[in-house]
Amino acid sequence: MPQPIILFSTDFSHASDAALPHAEALARQQGAKLLIVHVEEPPLAYGGGELYYGIPEPDTARIRAMLEAVKPADPTVPFEQRLAMGDPAAEICRIAADEGAELIILGTHGRTGLFRLLMGSVAESILRRAPCPVLVYREPRHPATQRPATAGV
Repeated sequence: MPQPIILFSTDFSHASDAALPHAEALARQQGAKLLIVHVEEPPLAYGGGELYYGIPEPDTARIRAMLEAVKPADPTVPFEQRLAMGDPAAEICRIAADEGAELIILGTHGRTGLFRLLMGSVAESILRRAPCPVLVYREPRHPATQRPATAGV
């Protein structure tokens, strides 16, 4: 029987960093391989002339080095790292389907309101399209940033 696969998606954010220990623990419990994936969005295509703003393309070597730094703390947890290019939600779901992943784990920033409306949510898109269960980890708020409790009415 093939080894189960848990896909862990990272965008190198604090939210992803906080989700990694949970992905590692589940992989260890299930005897699964952790497939650590980062999806780089392709650079925007601009026409020449006045519309070109000279936005530099992502430095693939730098991104690959960042991905290589994302690994389980426990050396007994098997893992593989993969760098992909494309729409993050679509690529994560495609890789999960191609690899037969049993679970997708990702961290979320937990943005709400107008910011989420304008920027979209990769986590939400993955939840809608995923070929397997998805665990979305949101870092708890720090006590100083939580809203104060209101008195009962």
